[in-house]
Amino acid sequence: MAGIVAVFDFDKTIIDCDSDNWVVDELGATDLFNELLPTMPWNSLMDRMMKELHAQGKTTEDVVEVLKRIPIHPRVIPAIKAAHALGCDLRVVSDANLFFIETILKHLGLSDYFSEINTNPSFVDEEGRLRIFPYHDFHKSPHGCSLCPPNMCKGLVIERIQASVAEEGKKKFIYLGDGSGDYCPSLKLGDGDYVMPRKNFPLWDLMCKNPLLIKAEIHEWVDGEELERILVGLINKISIQENAQFIPADCKLQTISVSAREALPHALPVQQ
Repeated sequence: MAGIVAVFDFDKTIIDCDSDNWVVDELGATDLFNELLPTMPWNSLMDRMMKELHAQGKTTEDVVEVLKRIPIHPRVIPAIKAAHALGCDLRVVSDANLFFIETILKHLGLSDYFSEINTNPSFVDEEGRLRIFPYHDFHKSPHGCSLCPPNMCKGLVIERIQASVAEEGKKKFIYLGDGSGDYCPSLKLGDGDYVMPRKNFPLWDLMCKNPLLIKAEIHEWVDGEELERILVGLINKISIQENAQFIPADCKLQTISVSAREALPHALPVQQ
């Protein structure tokens, strides 16, 4: 089952909310966030919010404690563990940031299940303030994709992953997401791949406008329970298809003649 790469968005896919909004709301900075939102890109705003929260005396430990309380559907963790146990290469592609994602995955005991996290870089500086930066430096080298926010084109990330695994042979991709930023990478998937949009979320809405643009097979989901059932079902489906390729086409079931059956050892009676 090494032939499947499952790529997860993070916010509202693995966890059940937006991690940026969760931290801002829980630390009491919602009003300032909403005031500044029209003035700068989201990613830049989150870096600014970490500066404001630090100035108010909030520490990275406060942020960590908030992240540990983040809501997640109880079936998502078993789904991730099941996909990993079935041999899938699991990766994260998210417009959140590395500090938030690593903190949450560590708290949930999921850090070792993902081979790669693609997201906006972040680190704690010498003053103890969390800094958040764009995945693509849109000031120096904009990615040029009109579908994606300036700080991250997930489509470019998917293309890089596709190229990196191509040397290992044909891989099938399963992409799970919910937001408008997940539309571009969904367009990069091909025949034989699968995309799992969260129903009635922006990705689903965009796909419904012109589903023929999506080459991958579409399987919508509503909550963590459906995510688990559909994801594991698709992995098993791909596994059956892969195994079927190794069965010779002219393989036929052969009947055993009466004389051959008589030559087989007889069952021994159970002593009473």
